[in-house]
Amino acid sequence: MKKAMSLLLALVMVLSLAACGSGGSADDNSSGTTLVYGSADYTRINPAMDEHGEINLLLFNGLTAHDGNDQIVPGLAETWDYDEQTYTYTFHLREGVKWHDGEPFTADDVKFTIEAIMDPENGSENAPNYEDVEEITVIDAQTVAFRLTEPNVAFLEYMTMGILPQHLLAGQDMQESDFFRSPVGTGPYKLKSWDAGQSIVLVKNEDYYLGTPKIDRVIFKIVPDDNAQAVQLQSGELDLALLTPKDAQNFTDKEGYTCYDMKTSDYRGILFNFNNDYWTENKDIIPAICYGIDREAIVQAVLLGEGMPAYGPLQRNIYNDENVEHYDYNLEKSAEIFEAAGCTQDADGYWCRNGERISFTINATPGDQVRIDMAQIAAQQLREAGLDVKADVPAGGIDWAGQECCIIGWGSPFDADDHTYKVFGTDKGANYSGYSNTLVDEYLTQARQTEDENERKEAYAKFQEALAETPAYTFFCYIDALYAAENTIQGIDEDTVLGHHGVGIFWNICDWTIENQ
Repeated sequence: MKKAMSLLLALVMVLSLAACGSGGSADDNSSGTTLVYGSADYTRINPAMDEHGEINLLLFNGLTAHDGNDQIVPGLAETWDYDEQTYTYTFHLREGVKWHDGEPFTADDVKFTIEAIMDPENGSENAPNYEDVEEITVIDAQTVAFRLTEPNVAFLEYMTMGILPQHLLAGQDMQESDFFRSPVGTGPYKLKSWDAGQSIVLVKNEDYYLGTPKIDRVIFKIVPDDNAQAVQLQSGELDLALLTPKDAQNFTDKEGYTCYDMKTSDYRGILFNFNNDYWTENKDIIPAICYGIDREAIVQAVLLGEGMPAYGPLQRNIYNDENVEHYDYNLEKSAEIFEAAGCTQDADGYWCRNGERISFTINATPGDQVRIDMAQIAAQQLREAGLDVKADVPAGGIDWAGQECCIIGWGSPFDADDHTYKVFGTDKGANYSGYSNTLVDEYLTQARQTEDENERKEAYAKFQEALAETPAYTFFCYIDALYAAENTIQGIDEDTVLGHHGVGIFWNICDWTIENQ
């Protein structure tokens, strides 16, 4: 039961937000139920250009969607056909769907969105998902066809992309348009107000094509610091938050709260910046670094056991190959690689190359306590392995172009092409490490172009072997998503496997309810 003080604090907060004054109009619904979610900050909401963002699921829809088992189901498209001879997908759109401003959703919006993503001038990290698209044809207002140059078995997965309104974005800058600070979608919720750095207020879409959501308002309260989210959840300022393992412990047996320990495909590790000369010159010693990491120690110390050691990007995917090199903690093997590379140890036990210590800095994202803790522990472990390594938390955030390395995370809960092709493929949109491996490119291409399950499994096995032989990352672990919520919230599906950053908990938000509010 929500405590009286929590109720009072939540009420004061809600009333202080611009979107939630009294009145009770259809858009305001101030007399209804409100869910306050602890969120990272947003500078824009742009599903076409940016992949991450829990809020995207509430505001936008794709032609396809994921169910609770991470399987593809109809979204804005009721049905679709596939012509194997011409590699053409034809989508038949739902009748009567409207944008939040009342304008009709049509096939023109679909064409506009995907072409915007594909346009290299727009610099979308999602562009590699659609690079096989040769032609998009609007057949009529409710029918759109995509002809591909080659088969892409992940294509239905990528049509979960949120569609944008052409009538509001035509001719606009797809990176800088003000639209992305006042977005209009087709999703179950629509934007009511946005107080920069403070809160984003959403109200239910009465005309949502799958039915009106049961919760009237969802407030994304901006709390960038992980520890602060736990404090505000306990004080009643938040109703739901994704917590660090250390903070989640405080809510496990706490009256009035429910904890959700949810599996994810979300891994962490060290990204090496191959655009930095240091790693082009020292690429051959990265396997030695991999052997210098005690993954189980990181899982226990940082995640408190809420995760598992990682050796590759597909461990929570059906195409995982368990037989690849795991790089289990082994300082003897690490030393062998250093010695084979011509490295020697100085008087203090540090490995040196060409007369200089092997030295680099691992950066971590400000406010992300888990990544900060991992960077610090990894740096300590590597110092014990004889490397002059430091951990840093740049105040201005990660300098992707100039850094030596950082704590990275990705995840492939759905099709294995997702977060592999565009992350490890040469010059692809989300390849922030500058990694390039012709074998990796070849096997990832083979995997996305075959529907034969055995051939696909073989291609992904070869991909994982090639990646392990010349690592792009030093993998650490997979993390569980630990959500804590007021126990008045009902309907959260704790069995679904979540994606990167624990994204996906809101997949069935329309079915959630809040009792006694």
